[in-house]
Amino acid sequence: MNKKRIIILDTETTGINQTSLPHINHRIIEIGAVEIIGRRFTGNNFHVYIQPGRLIESGALKVHGITNDFLLDKPFFKDIADQFLNYIKKSTLVIHNASFDLGFINQELMMLDKKMKNIDTFCSIVDTLKIARTLFPGKKNTLDALCTRYKINKSHRNLHSAIIDAHLLGKLYLLMTGGQEPMLFYDIMNHKKNYQTPKKNIEIKNSSLRILHPTVQEADLHKKYLQYMKDNSLCLWC
Repeated sequence: MNKKRIIILDTETTGINQTSLPHINHRIIEIGAVEIIGRRFTGNNFHVYIQPGRLIESGALKVHGITNDFLLDKPFFKDIADQFLNYIKKSTLVIHNASFDLGFINQELMMLDKKMKNIDTFCSIVDTLKIARTLFPGKKNTLDALCTRYKINKSHRNLHSAIIDAHLLGKLYLLMTGGQEPMLFYDIMNHKKNYQTPKKNIEIKNSSLRILHPTVQEADLHKKYLQYMKDNSLCLWC
């Protein structure tokens, strides 16, 4: 079993402005991280709210519901930076739309120390958005959409929350990298009530199974996906 340490990471921020300087003037207000080892949640999680030193934009408030008043007594990033870095070191970070969260985190580190290296120089990064776009090209691949697609219960997610979203993303990551069974057989395994037990055994004589061979396009897509998993250290059988 693969025992590498995986940290599922998410953040909430004061704003979601994405210009040519995507993180300018905005700050992190929540970090949520969940540890997975051997494809199991360990319970060793990291969660903190952060005082950003600026007001939260109304658009962001509608997304996560974290208010300025709530953050008044919370620590600044500099107060939790060492604890956070110690938590994520020697791990693989799994993030949905990694460039967004990494941009904010690296900005916070740079503001503390101009010589501080970006965390992607000492942690491996896996972007689940890129995986999703490979698996489901042309489809909506937000966290909400993927949870719906994989039948992950998100009824408790009324607003965005870094720690809740990290838990959801962890479940999603395990399904996305665990083979095809969750996608192909979910309906059969979870909707048994729709199927009735036959009243008698049916004996089939002189039958043969029909073999369905993949098309050239299907075989090519499969090879590309296997190579993608190998290149991004997602290959569980290597």
